[in-house]
Amino acid sequence: MDERQLRILRELGELGSVTAVAEALLVTPSAISQQLRLLQRSIPVPLTERQGRRLVLTDAGQALAGAAVEVETALARARHAVEEFVQRPDGEVSVAAFHSAGTAFFPLLLRALAGAGRPAPRLVDEDVPQEDFPRLTREYDIVLAHRLDHAPPWPDTVAATTLLREPLDVAMPADHPLAAKRRVTPRDVADESWITVHDGFPVLAVIEAIAAAAGRRLHLAHRINEFAVVAQVVAAGGGIALMPRWTMPRHPALTLRPLSGVQARRHIDALYRPERTARSAVRTCLTELRHAASDIQSRLSEGGVTP
Repeated sequence: MDERQLRILRELGELGSVTAVAEALLVTPSAISQQLRLLQRSIPVPLTERQGRRLVLTDAGQALAGAAVEVETALARARHAVEEFVQRPDGEVSVAAFHSAGTAFFPLLLRALAGAGRPAPRLVDEDVPQEDFPRLTREYDIVLAHRLDHAPPWPDTVAATTLLREPLDVAMPADHPLAAKRRVTPRDVADESWITVHDGFPVLAVIEAIAAAAGRRLHLAHRINEFAVVAQVVAAGGGIALMPRWTMPRHPALTLRPLSGVQARRHIDALYRPERTARSAVRTCLTELRHAASDIQSRLSEGGVTP
């Protein structure tokens, strides 16, 4: 039995005919009769009987119709509770991000949502290969993910809002000979030692593109995913690296130079399951993440990398 069938039985007890119930529920009499037959199959005693031309409820039918009132009342309360939850402007919203996105977005999100009556973000760092980001939307309301500019789009199982299209620049010590150039090419950097990410992470594809454009294999000296650690290793003379232009704090001992000749840009996207945005609190968080992205990108005008 289901809610619809119980409601039909209740209405039959009050209205006294299949035709009247059909008119009240805006369906055909045959649809009403079909649902009554389906309900009867799940009950071991008769629920209705004929009295002349009228179809009336038996004692068992009347008992079940009475219970249907309680069921509808409980369901109405449940729907009301869900509606209140969905419309609440506050409540916890879980947000996961890879490390550099967390560095840039988490503080801005916390400040934007401070105060009573605002969503309460629960922040988590998740450093995973690119193909694993969509699966994280089962665990979190919003997932900040990255992919290269020319990479395939995210699967249809998730919705995506692009927050930033962020250039990846070549980071080098400030006294490196290449720091004197306004831009660098794959041939300029092909003979350098490189610090790059582990296999499966988006930045590695740019390293491979640099090698292809230069026509030689690059020397990958160190494999480090965390850009804050990468910056320290570059500053210590451990090699050069690709670094995001906007989402990482500037290291005073490093110079960043744009890369010509290959596509070196990543999307930072907010991934989420569409049903999560039924909640007002989740929508508010997405809005604040978009505002944060605008704030982050505006740093470019503050004496940043030469475009």
